[in-house]
Amino acid sequence: MPRSRIKRGNGAMNGGVAAGDVKDLKLVREGRRRIEWADRHMPVLRAIRARFARERPLRGTRIAACLHVTTETANLARTLQAGGAEVYLCGSNPLSTQDDVAAALVAHYGIATFAIKGEDHKTYYSHIVSCIEARPHVTMDDGCDLVTVLHTKMKSHLRGVFAGTEETSTGVTRLRAMAAHKVLRYPVIAINDADTKHLFDNRYGTGQSTMDGVLRCTNMLIAGSTVVIAGYGWCGRGVATRAKGLGATVLVTEIDPVRALEAAMDGFQVVAMAEAAPRGDLFVTLTGNKSVLRREHFLAMKDGAIVANSGHFNVEIDIPALERLSGSKRAARPLVDEYRLRTGRRIYLLGEGRLINLAAAEGHPAMVMDMSFANQSLSVEYLRKKAKTLKKEVHKVPDFIDQQVARLKLRSMDIQIDTLTPEQDRYMRTWSEGT
Repeated sequence: MPRSRIKRGNGAMNGGVAAGDVKDLKLVREGRRRIEWADRHMPVLRAIRARFARERPLRGTRIAACLHVTTETANLARTLQAGGAEVYLCGSNPLSTQDDVAAALVAHYGIATFAIKGEDHKTYYSHIVSCIEARPHVTMDDGCDLVTVLHTKMKSHLRGVFAGTEETSTGVTRLRAMAAHKVLRYPVIAINDADTKHLFDNRYGTGQSTMDGVLRCTNMLIAGSTVVIAGYGWCGRGVATRAKGLGATVLVTEIDPVRALEAAMDGFQVVAMAEAAPRGDLFVTLTGNKSVLRREHFLAMKDGAIVANSGHFNVEIDIPALERLSGSKRAARPLVDEYRLRTGRRIYLLGEGRLINLAAAEGHPAMVMDMSFANQSLSVEYLRKKAKTLKKEVHKVPDFIDQQVARLKLRSMDIQIDTLTPEQDRYMRTWSEGT
């Protein structure tokens, strides 16, 4: 794999480049253009960056960030850097890195970046190790891989880490398990639990970008097809809504009775996967669990069924089982693998079972990541001040940060809202006034 390794540098401001391991530094110009385009659509983060540049609230803080290396993440890293932080960035998925963005971060913005699209398992974890070796004070994770390595194979580097943040629901689940087993060594804020994250990023971002990835891979016609959505959390309902809007018949599978009931009342057919398997043309998993699509489902699928995953890890589709059932495998299109079962039927796996919206497309639109990464920036600022007062467990984003992000977003969209009158405020805070 051709790549550009930079052991150390003086930083872009000093005429040099940052440390890193990226595919090709010649991609820097294109990466910079794309980062600047995304920045135009991230007004909340821009406002925070301007304040950070004035106040430098993160001065002297080293941050190890394991995130999808996209144009939006680049603007988060720039914001943290503007606040005085020293940022070390690696990819949180082997297929989600945008190589031109990684090159621009290293060579133009002076941000140490270790990420290559398509990197193998060994390289992926070596990049996480490179970030941990920077001896961070704060971790910023998307899926909890960095935190897991830090707490298992690199425990000696825990000294000095005072807090962390976690971007996605899968990582939050892992962190809560760590906290329950009393092994989490510092407080972590669950960015995913902020209303201005999961209500928008998960629903609108995942909904749009997942369908974008599927269409780029396949160019299939969604209208008239049957789309099976596994999981009706905020991500699942976003994809279900977009598929329905494109004219699909949408089936939803769930294990949670409340979510299943909600999907039914939202107008979707709720069925068990055993019933959905022979009916679906396209399957998308968004559960955060493993083997959601497995041997018995593959055997029941129709010839030409397409399977994709938009959950964080590639375990939702039991790929080893699919391989065992298959007599042959070939690349049908870029990021489309055709598995021919011994029965003669074909199943098409998209993006190696990894996050399809990042493996095949560009991930969430910048306008929605604006809020998610605003939460990240403000949460790190909050942790810099308050981490010593927090227990070593998973914490929600403080309400005042969530509200601040919402207000900034509304202001950027030129939307006005009402405020309570003094009489209304008193009424909401009393109990004696009735009919």
